[in-house]
Amino acid sequence: AGGELFMQLEREGIFLEDTACFYLSEITLALGHLHSHGIIYRDLKPENIMLNSQGHIKLTDFGLCKESIHDGAVTHTFCGTIEYMAPEILVRSGHNRAVDWWSLGALMYDMLTGSPPFTAENRKKTIDKILKGKLVLPPYLTPDARDLLKKVPP
Repeated sequence: AGGELFMQLEREGIFLEDTACFYLSEITLALGHLHSHGIIYRDLKPENIMLNSQGHIKLTDFGLCKESIHDGAVTHTFCGTIEYMAPEILVRSGHNRAVDWWSLGALMYDMLTGSPPFTAENRKKTIDKILKGKLVLPPYLTPDARDLLKKVPP
């Protein structure tokens, strides 16, 4: 254990569901903690998740965080990594902490399939796919994984 989650995902290709569940549970707790303090993370991606020596996650790179965003408040900054960016950021309609949960869904998909849910040969086409939101689930996913991915954004 230890190092970037990105590197472990690169090495393994995809994570077994139990492994993905463990990491996603810890990330969910971390995001919940930030949100309880009015902070939106806004840059959830494998490269920003480190694993300590015991295999537990630590979020890094808080440069895109937005503070003082409590219930009902929104922000309009265009920021993040396209493949993990929620549609409301892309269309600049104003966003809140829900964008972190959208990114968590994209990360979950990435962990279970080996790539983010919406990718294309260039940024514009990737954005178009995100805005269309047609999620393709590979046939090898278990019924539980398919069900969960259908329930969380993206």
